[in-house]
Amino acid sequence: MRKSPKRLYLIPVLSKALDILELLQTGNREMSLEAIYRELRISKTTVYRILKTFVHRGYLSQSQDGLYRQVARPRKLRFGFGSQSEQMPFSIEVAEGLKQAAASLGVDLVVVDNCYDGATAIRNAEQLVAAAVDLIIEFQVDQNAAPIIADKIAAANIPLIAIDIPHPHATYFGVDNFRVGREAGDLLAAHALNRWAGKVDWVLGLDLPEAGPLVQSRITGAFEGVRSRLPSLPEEYFVRMDGRGMRDRSRKLVADFLQRHAGDKHILIAAATDTSALGAVDAVRERKRGRHVAIVGQDCIAEAMAEMRRPSSPLIGSVSHEAGSYGEKLVNLGISILRGHTVAPYNYVSHKLVRRDSLLAG
Repeated sequence: MRKSPKRLYLIPVLSKALDILELLQTGNREMSLEAIYRELRISKTTVYRILKTFVHRGYLSQSQDGLYRQVARPRKLRFGFGSQSEQMPFSIEVAEGLKQAAASLGVDLVVVDNCYDGATAIRNAEQLVAAAVDLIIEFQVDQNAAPIIADKIAAANIPLIAIDIPHPHATYFGVDNFRVGREAGDLLAAHALNRWAGKVDWVLGLDLPEAGPLVQSRITGAFEGVRSRLPSLPEEYFVRMDGRGMRDRSRKLVADFLQRHAGDKHILIAAATDTSALGAVDAVRERKRGRHVAIVGQDCIAEAMAEMRRPSSPLIGSVSHEAGSYGEKLVNLGISILRGHTVAPYNYVSHKLVRRDSLLAG
């Protein structure tokens, strides 16, 4: 009885990729896309994609005249990432996306937890510098720590990307803070016009002053959004509170305010983060003031989305910063910087307003 042929477990596209690499290894040649295509007779589109992948992963280089050649002993890039906090939902989502993107794009990632604390972030920056990473991505909240961190990293000649909070010497990556605030304010004003006939007693901003003026512009933008649609509101109706982006602190601040203004029934609250917004929701429920308050947050974390689906929730909206898109964009931005490409000093991510009524209608 004849034996059946032995099955070969080959991956066709990987075989083609190795054919291209071996061709370029022969005599250590420089070759164009067209020359490789003609010699191997592989689909030109496949050749192009394989070449771009090898260049991206550091196995090949491409000259200005379009010729490809092998790079000796390719080394994986190592990025350092200072995560804002392993306890905060938005920070967790950013970190997870970055880890996945780094693994997918062949970049080693060294992750440290800044614990929402400036002193810890400084020590972590020193650790990443000592690890001699190729590039650092910094996500920390303390504007006073930012120049110290940036100086240490710059002294080591390591490129820096700063998420949300600007750092000296750094490329900025994050939302347009004023614009996301403005959209939150527009929604709050629309609620007052549609539900309360334009009557407003107070506009509260749960701010994050330690993050600096750029992040504070979320509340500035929210106040401007309210003023643009309700221009007759007196300046003294607008009150900023330092919620620090924290739930319990924001709850206490709002609960105290509601107690001191028990007779006021038209209160708008713009929060710098969803975590602060949820603290405000807690306070409103404790005081049974759900009909008197409307809240809009920032980030669209899962708990805020669930809250908006609850009947009669005072949380009427949140602005999604599309945290799931951060990872791949950050890694590609870092690779571009290391390759000497020109990148914009401010790299804004897309955002999207999510309204409670739209969620319920869906």
